[in-house]
Amino acid sequence: MNAVVPQGRRPRHLTAGRIGIYAFLATAALFFLLPLWIMVVTSLKPMEEIRMGNILALPAAMTFEAWTKAWSSACTGLECNGISVGFWNSVRILVPSVILSIIVGAINGYALSFWRVRGANVMFGVLLLGAFIPYQVFLYPLVRIFSLTGIYNSLTCIVLVHVIFGLPTMTLLFRNYYAGLPIELFKAARIDGGGFWSIFLRVILPMSTPILVVATILQVTGIWNDFIFGLTFAGRQNLPMTVQLNNIVNSTQGERAYNVDMAATMLAALVPLVVYFVSGRWFVRGIAAGAVKG
Repeated sequence: MNAVVPQGRRPRHLTAGRIGIYAFLATAALFFLLPLWIMVVTSLKPMEEIRMGNILALPAAMTFEAWTKAWSSACTGLECNGISVGFWNSVRILVPSVILSIIVGAINGYALSFWRVRGANVMFGVLLLGAFIPYQVFLYPLVRIFSLTGIYNSLTCIVLVHVIFGLPTMTLLFRNYYAGLPIELFKAARIDGGGFWSIFLRVILPMSTPILVVATILQVTGIWNDFIFGLTFAGRQNLPMTVQLNNIVNSTQGERAYNVDMAATMLAALVPLVVYFVSGRWFVRGIAAGAVKG
């Protein structure tokens, strides 16, 4: 049997289009990585070296003194307890906000997808409409409402705000995911006598791992990076890490400690970075598994 000989021109391994794509990707990577590089190397330099002006150079005398000061003794206004106070405040805000918003969003998505509640489409449309209105529009009305109820400037207040503003996105994610599940599963569970909660807990929720991962990543990064809600609703005793970071940068007296500012910025960004590095592949799998199905 004769071997098949390829016909035609050999494909060129390097084309103008491919060069353009690589150039664009390299430029985009440099655009995002250069500020990160500057923050890291600056945070590891003493102020004497920073004054020399070469912000891109590696530190000649590497030191973690700025990181220690940013964490434990940097001034965030009248107090000099570092950004660690804001870190634990952010954790206290983050955990209940993420859990409650995902639970309520999953239940909403399940109800809208399978139970066909009367007026569900109208309710879903109104919920989504709220997601497109700028948050600043709601600030003053919410301040008045929470002040009248007596929970303004408290941990309960800021958690409730994050749950409310996370509902549209969470409901949309879970509704679209559940819309891609076979309706026969739901019908079979109904025939077997399953009710609203039993079907959700025993049938639907065990199949929701991909979208639960996606929802967790979105909520963790969104709530951790929030500034305006924490500043407005958390109260002085519960200010999150982002607000404390702003206070560190803007509370400097005398010489500005750029290394401490950069170290505090890196500390504030660690949680979202760790979440993305650890769970990035699960995020992609969750999206591919149906998070954007309609």
